Amino acid sequence: MRIGIVCPYSFDVPGGVQRHVADLAEALLAQQHEVSVLAPADEDSPLPPWVVPAGRSVPVRYNGSVARLVFGPVSAARVRRWLTTGNFDVIHVHEPFTPSLSLLAVLAARDEPVVATFHTAMTRSRAMHAASGALQLVLERLTARIAVSPAARKVQVEHLGGDAWVIPNGVPVQRFATAEPLPGWPGEAGAIGFLGRFTEPRKGFRILRDAFVTLAEQRPGLRLLVAGPGDTEEALEGLSAEVAARITFLGLVDEQTKARMLRSVDVYVAPNTGGESFGMILTEAMAAGTPVVASDLEAFRRVLDGAGELFPIGSAPDLARVLGEVLDDPARRGAMAERGREVVAPYDWAEVSRRVLEVYHLAIEATPRPVRPVRSQPRARTRTPVLPVRLRWR
Repeated sequence: MRIGIVCPYSFDVPGGVQRHVADLAEALLAQQHEVSVLAPADEDSPLPPWVVPAGRSVPVRYNGSVARLVFGPVSAARVRRWLTTGNFDVIHVHEPFTPSLSLLAVLAARDEPVVATFHTAMTRSRAMHAASGALQLVLERLTARIAVSPAARKVQVEHLGGDAWVIPNGVPVQRFATAEPLPGWPGEAGAIGFLGRFTEPRKGFRILRDAFVTLAEQRPGLRLLVAGPGDTEEALEGLSAEVAARITFLGLVDEQTKARMLRSVDVYVAPNTGGESFGMILTEAMAAGTPVVASDLEAFRRVLDGAGELFPIGSAPDLARVLGEVLDDPARRGAMAERGREVVAPYDWAEVSRRVLEVYHLAIEATPRPVRPVRSQPRARTRTPVLPVRLRWR
């Protein structure tokens, strides 16, 4: 099968959607499919051979964080050229409402079936209401929809007038399960881990930092390992020199280092305050065999499925209490890790890609593919029917 995948966010900057797209592409390639990924990226960026760069992106505030996107007539021309040369059996776009390549690809597609994956659980807003006409045009051009979580599907059902298969983000389980810890970690005194943009409020690092201060007073030698971008001076502001010295910042990390980081801590903490529809890092931590303590978000609760410990959103004292209990009980951590391995097994990319391929096949079957005459003039677009709800995969 010839598969064209569109990522709206820059491949020059790590992110959950980018990682999802890359892992999906690699899983499909391993099954002998032909895959091309169109994504924002500089022409001279070090990219896999199956990624087609669509030009330099610009930072835009979107969905509570900063996304790097491309848009405009030049980008639209690149999308059309990619579609024409690709001659794909199916086009798979991610986050088609984001003002970037995915939206342009949906609008430029002609006879090809278009599958869309929705990663966020963004509720209906004034902006969404104001753009409802444009969004409806996009929805009409989709053959099938995938949501990465029940929360993301709920948006489809309640606000966008349709339904979607729920197929979660995948995780390369073996990569995380077999990674080597970083030198000197976790150590005998214990270590806690955090990954994300630590100066972004909704990621909740401040909550973890305050909890760590409390724990550090009681546990000499306890350390905090942080991976991700951000201003370290701002993150350490107001801390004593002794506590600050026990926090290590790795900065941006590649996938191999991320796996090693997760294997280097006794507990992984996800103190996010909102804006999450899935929680990919939780599945990665479970794949690494690392116990998870997370905010009591609905999305996190669903993903963990009893494998982790939850604490009230935004409460540093409660986080400190739960972390203390978990750190002090090795048997409890062992049971959490074992349960985590069981929970994460269905998220392995071998299984997730199989389910995605089933949606591709159904989308292709639902799409009339007329014989295209060889001619230079523009062709009329044939609207592809939306797959009926009765075919939806639960």
